[in-house]
Amino acid sequence: MDESLMDHSPFLKLGRWHWWFMVPINILFLIVGQAAAVLLGRFYYDQGGNSEWMATFVQTAGFPILFIPLFLLHPSRKLETSTSSSLSPSIKVVALLYFALGLIAAGDNMLYSVGLLYLSASTYSLICATQLAFNAVFSYFLNSEKMTALILNSVVILSLSAALIAVNDDSKVLSGVSKGKYLLGFICTLGASALYSLSLSLMQLSFQKVLKRETFSVVLEMLIYTSLVATCVSIVGLFVSGEWKGLPLEMEGFNSGRVSYVLTLVWTAVSWQVCAVGAVGLIFTVSSLFSNVISTLSLAITPLVSLVVFHDKMNGVKVIAMLLALCGFCSYIYQNYLDDAEARKMGSQSHTNDIEESHHAFI
Repeated sequence: MDESLMDHSPFLKLGRWHWWFMVPINILFLIVGQAAAVLLGRFYYDQGGNSEWMATFVQTAGFPILFIPLFLLHPSRKLETSTSSSLSPSIKVVALLYFALGLIAAGDNMLYSVGLLYLSASTYSLICATQLAFNAVFSYFLNSEKMTALILNSVVILSLSAALIAVNDDSKVLSGVSKGKYLLGFICTLGASALYSLSLSLMQLSFQKVLKRETFSVVLEMLIYTSLVATCVSIVGLFVSGEWKGLPLEMEGFNSGRVSYVLTLVWTAVSWQVCAVGAVGLIFTVSSLFSNVISTLSLAITPLVSLVVFHDKMNGVKVIAMLLALCGFCSYIYQNYLDDAEARKMGSQSHTNDIEESHHAFI
């Protein structure tokens, strides 16, 4: 392992056991949060919801709950500020960064909302799987990520898993959706996948080049302020488009009732924030590519949740897809295990060399 690789090793950001503790938690947040958010979003449309801007709004509107863990980390944040104030960028630079990332998030959320409205779950999952290919390209150019054989294997297997789930569904187009709207949903979802991958790589680049402090409190601050910008954009879009006028009628006409309408929106907002914490947490602890791999793994797990919640049918193709997803996940985890072993080996050699140099200097 060369020096540049050691500088970007996730095992040097955190202690070894701290790293192995944080990664599974963030994986759980991402998988559970994304699965719940997608299912609730599909439930919103199925029960009579039709506001694209409302579906966009709830993807970031739950950001105030992130102030709770940020407040709990307050003592450590004071320590960070006192020890790294000289490395901190100006407030203007940080504000511009958060504003730009917030605009990207708002556009990405809107594209996903349109895609989920006009596409079946199968087609939606297939197109979303392309985010791995986009992220591999962005990570290579923006984050200097190396494409090893194990990582490439993981990307291919997880993409194949999502593709199997997609082609297994018999309903290619939702009833009542014209070919024009279907094409619009396809293009929007493809664009959203590319934009999401770009945002992950830009966040990782921001941690390395601009913020220069890869701590979890910085991650939370980025989530809060970018979500604030995206939420404000969604509110403006909701009023400018005039969709806000139809919200009372939408609530009254919701098939499950007004209480269910409110709870669906609230829990969708909470689920997206849980997902966001997991996604950005994995960028912090590992990389943007790994975060995207786990996001695609969630696309394979979502049908299992749907089996329990919506009583969907489970057949052999979906079982094979799940097994493939687990294999792809294990492939990437094994690559990180190899990186861990190599980092510890280089650290041990460096420590030995320092001792030898000290011994020779003493002699």
